[in-house]
Amino acid sequence: MTGLDRRPLAATDAALPRGPLAGFAAGSLGMGVWVTVPGLLLLYFLTDVLAVGPWLAGLALLLPKIADVLLHPWVGHRADVEQTRRGDRRRLLLVGCALPLAFAALFAVPGGLTGAPAAAWVAVFFIAGNLLFAAYQVPYLATPADLRIGYHERTRLMAFRMVVLTLGILVSGLLAPLLTGGDAATRDGYQRMGVVLAVGMLVAMLVGVVGIARLRGSAADPTPAAHGGWSALRIALRDRQFRWLVAAYLAMSTTTHLVLAGVPYYAEYELRAPGLTTVLVAAFVAPALLVTPVWLVVARRVGKQRALLGAQGAFAVGSLVLAVGRPAGLPVLIGAVAVLGVAFAGMQLLPFSMLPDVIRAATTKDGIATGAGTYTGVWTATEATGAALGPYAYALCLAVGGFVASTAGQSPVQPDAALAAVRYGFGLLPAVAMLAALLLQRRYTLDATARTTT
Repeated sequence: MTGLDRRPLAATDAALPRGPLAGFAAGSLGMGVWVTVPGLLLLYFLTDVLAVGPWLAGLALLLPKIADVLLHPWVGHRADVEQTRRGDRRRLLLVGCALPLAFAALFAVPGGLTGAPAAAWVAVFFIAGNLLFAAYQVPYLATPADLRIGYHERTRLMAFRMVVLTLGILVSGLLAPLLTGGDAATRDGYQRMGVVLAVGMLVAMLVGVVGIARLRGSAADPTPAAHGGWSALRIALRDRQFRWLVAAYLAMSTTTHLVLAGVPYYAEYELRAPGLTTVLVAAFVAPALLVTPVWLVVARRVGKQRALLGAQGAFAVGSLVLAVGRPAGLPVLIGAVAVLGVAFAGMQLLPFSMLPDVIRAATTKDGIATGAGTYTGVWTATEATGAALGPYAYALCLAVGGFVASTAGQSPVQPDAALAAVRYGFGLLPAVAMLAALLLQRRYTLDATARTTT
C-alpha cells in the first residue's frame, strides 16, 4: 500500500511490517540517551563534581522543565500545523536531530566554573536540549495516532519502541558512568562521555526519521480536518479520560526519574560502593528487554488498564524493600531493583499505547478530531515535568538531611540525617508517589471501550 492509497481500511485490519517498525523504534535509541543520562548523572555531576549545593542543583534542573510546560504544547500545535499543511511532521523531526549538540554541551562545563555559574551553564543547555527533544519527541509519539491501526496493533508498535528504548537506556546507563571515569570521574571524563554518546544519538535519531516516513507510507490515514491552536488545547484538557491518564503518568514519571537520580547516591552512601551504580542501573533496565513481550501478552489478555495497575503496585512494593537499606542484604536489594525494572517496562509500554487510544476516541460534537500533536504535546510536557520533579524531590530530601556538596576527588563526611535522606528518598518516597499514581490511574475508564471500538 503506498502513501497515495487512501482507500478506507478498518483500523484493526492493518498489520505494520517489521522493517518500518524497526526503523521507527530506532529513533528511541537516541531518545533513550537523553531520557537516561541527564536523569542519572546530572544531579550528581552538579553536587559532587561542580560543587553546587543540592538545593541550587535541584533548582537548576527544575527551572528548565517549567519552560517545557509551555513549550511542549506549542510544539504539539506546530506539529499539527505541519501535518495539515505538508501531510507529515518531518521538518520538526529534523530540527530535533540537533539534540545531540545540546547534550554534548550540557556536560562540557568550562574548567573554571563551579557553584552557581556552573549551575547556570547546565540550566541554559538543559533548556536548549529540552526544546530540541520536544521537537523530535512530539511528532515521533504522534505517529501511532496517525496510522490506520487498532487497539492491539498500537500496543505492538509501542512494544517495538519500548524494547529499543530500553536498549538505549541500558547501554547509555551502563556506558555513561564508565566513560566519565567511574569512581574517579572528572570534568574531562564527563565531557568525553557527552561527545561519544552524542554521536550515537544522532545516528539513531536520523534512522528514526526514515522509519517514520516508511510507516506513514504503508499505513497513514488521510490528513483529517482538525481543530488547532488554543481551541485544540482546550479540547484536550477537557477530555476527562486524557486528564486522568496524564495525571497518573505525571506521578509515574516523577517517581521513576526520582529513582534514577537517586541511584548514584544510594550506591555510594547506602551501599558504600560507587561502582554498584552500573549494577543497579542494569538491574533496573535490563529486565525490560525480557519482559516487554510479556507485558504485551498480559495487555492482550486483561487489557492495558489492569496490566498497568499491576505494574504500579509492583513498583510500590519494590520501593518499600529498598527503604530497608543494607540490613536487607545486597542480593535482596538488587532483586528489588529488578522488580522496579519489570514494573518500569510496563509503565513505559502501557501508558504510551493508551495515549493513541485516547486520541482516537476523542472527537468533538461536530465530528472534527483534535490533532494528535496537541495531545502529544501536553503528554510530553507532563513527562518533562515529571523528569524535573523527580530529581528535584530527591535533591530536596538531600537538602533537608544536610547533605554536603563537594568537588571531584573530595569525600566529605555526611551527617546521619543525610544518609537517612539518601535511603528514604530512594525507597519510601517513591513508594508513596507510586501509590498516588495507582489511585489516579483507577479513574481512567476508557480501556474497555477502546478494546472493542478502536
